[in-house]
Amino acid sequence: MLRNIGQTTKKVLGTGILVVASVEFTTKLPSEGRSSQVYHDISDKVVTPLIRKILDPEDAHNAAIYFVKRGFAPTFRPNALEASQKVSLASRTTSGFVFPNAIGLAAGFDKDGVAIKGLQELGFGFVEIGSVTPKPQPGNPKPRSFRLVEDQGIINRFGFNSAGMETVEQSLKAFREGGVESERDSKEDGYALYKKLLSQTISRFVSISGLSSKPAQSILGVNLGKNKTSTHETEDYEEGIARLGKYADYLVVNISSPNTPGLRNLQQSEPINRLLHAAIQKRNALPNRPPLFVKIAPDLTLDEMKDIALAVMENSVDGILVTNTSNQRPSSLLSRNSDETGGLSGLPIRDMSTECIRTMYKLTGGNVFLIGIGGIGNGHDAYEKIKAGASVVQIYSRMVYEGPGVVSRIRKDLAELMLQNGQTCIKDVVGIDHEDIYWAKRMKRIEEGRSHEPTIMAK
Repeated sequence: MLRNIGQTTKKVLGTGILVVASVEFTTKLPSEGRSSQVYHDISDKVVTPLIRKILDPEDAHNAAIYFVKRGFAPTFRPNALEASQKVSLASRTTSGFVFPNAIGLAAGFDKDGVAIKGLQELGFGFVEIGSVTPKPQPGNPKPRSFRLVEDQGIINRFGFNSAGMETVEQSLKAFREGGVESERDSKEDGYALYKKLLSQTISRFVSISGLSSKPAQSILGVNLGKNKTSTHETEDYEEGIARLGKYADYLVVNISSPNTPGLRNLQQSEPINRLLHAAIQKRNALPNRPPLFVKIAPDLTLDEMKDIALAVMENSVDGILVTNTSNQRPSSLLSRNSDETGGLSGLPIRDMSTECIRTMYKLTGGNVFLIGIGGIGNGHDAYEKIKAGASVVQIYSRMVYEGPGVVSRIRKDLAELMLQNGQTCIKDVVGIDHEDIYWAKRMKRIEEGRSHEPTIMAK
């Protein structure tokens, strides 16, 4: 049976590679290559549904990593508003750290950091890998990922399956050194050789024709978790910060996965204060001092959210990711898989996560950088989360149904929505649902701008 599954997977991968490779060649001339509309349509409307139909969720996920890692995924399709700089989707933290655009990839897709470059080329302003645990661990038994097709959702109980920090560190080092293949890559099957030869041919063609594209503008986040058998409260995270922090543009302390026993207990007042204090101390010892964020669950009570908001502000944590997957099961779910154990993500938790963002923005007075996650599938979804208080957002589950081209579509739709409402930059949208906080912050920016204007002396 396993042999049959492996043969089916290879057939699907081989067919997909041939299809996408053909389009790769045919769209290099006259100009657009993997950013062409044809290429996006093939990827989103043919390859993605085919993989989803033939393979189970986890095998389909592995196939997606395979395609992206080898450069067969579509690249960002530019939109006129961003290209003309009429609208900017860049976002800045209170400490001045800049996200090139407000649409990012959530952790969980590339757990071991093997496809970073390809993911950045999709058009994400930031790509977050992980969660990474100190020691390798296989995660929970399979099956552990389930599609809720009728609900456009996913339930997973992966349980922090991770190659471990030693292996991930090698991947990050290779990425930072220019994407040099690791020893593990060089030992892969014939598809790796096929891709290498194809890539060399395409690169030569592009070079000769003068069609080479600009490098992707995107940053790298590293999401850190703790081992299932670990009895330490802070040490796993401290080890992750010390070992992987030098490769990261930002770091995330993940204490909100529902699939690791006892992990969510770290969101309580005393444990989270101890953890965040230790994490900040370890981060401050790094030469690059990347921003440090904490990722929380959508199932928290108001009192628990108050404790987290206070702990984040008291420990000078740079921001909060709101939210992880949910243990709740809305009564509206239609799929037969809705009773599966694990964390629910995608469209069913969209409104739930937006309300959590709105609450956390109020609790922090709009003074903490929020990353909004949960059910985003179009520009309107992203816009609603930013209005609620998120400064940037992340997507993942909806790509299963929308395809990788959804990144370009979200950026285009978001830019158009902003311009329609007279907004030309993300900070004009952040927190607009909170009228009192929004206008107080806007007046402060205006006053600060005036204070920096040159004084005009009266004649």
